[in-house]
Amino acid sequence: MNWHGVAAIYRFEMARAQRTLWQSLVAPVITTALYFVVFGSTLGSRMTAMDGVAFGSFIVPGLTLLSVFMQSIFNASFGIYFPKFSGTIYELLSAPISSLETVLAYAGAAATKSLILALVTLATATIFVPVRVDHPFAMIGFLVAICTAFCLLGFVIGIWAQSFEQLQIVPMLVVTPLTFLGGAFYSVTTLAEPWRTVTLLNPVVYLVSGFRWSFYSRGDVPVWSSVAALATIILLTLAAITWMFRTGYRLKR
Repeated sequence: MNWHGVAAIYRFEMARAQRTLWQSLVAPVITTALYFVVFGSTLGSRMTAMDGVAFGSFIVPGLTLLSVFMQSIFNASFGIYFPKFSGTIYELLSAPISSLETVLAYAGAAATKSLILALVTLATATIFVPVRVDHPFAMIGFLVAICTAFCLLGFVIGIWAQSFEQLQIVPMLVVTPLTFLGGAFYSVTTLAEPWRTVTLLNPVVYLVSGFRWSFYSRGDVPVWSSVAALATIILLTLAAITWMFRTGYRLKR
């Protein structure tokens, strides 16, 4: 394992995050804080509890993941897309660093930034609404796994995309709607049939449910199904990345 190569790419990506601190950390936190003000403090006080949890507190896990999903994808996709855009990807491909080490460096840096964002967001949430964590180790485990899964997805998107517009197609037109329809602001159990069953086809439901369970010991689906959904996403993205590097898909041509 070329740890020097991995560390060099990791440090470069983290330094880039420091240069764009407003876009990568400050702006998402401010946006999420506005959600807490509107939905948590203002409207939340007028709404009934969800699964025995005050509405303002109930939406904390969902809002946190909304930021994590978007920033994980953007951080990882931009990280690998810029070398393609500038032409330095060929230097990376010819360097003595394997595809595994490349993915580890880029996805690791993106996941680190997403974890920092998530923790800052959670700290911000405590200012507006009461938050408790029943299973702190499970919460950290879910958070790390979710950041990793969506950073790997972002890495796939960064390789696939051929323009800046394409970088935004999946997060804006796919991930965001799935998140809003995935129980970020409500419990799936409150839906009537057949919409409840249809909603269970949304993979984001399992991620939000598992993460919320780690806070309040309540979820819309069993915890094991959330873990299975996470593992499936990670395995599928790893398989896609492996195929891309083996074939040189949009990397060597």
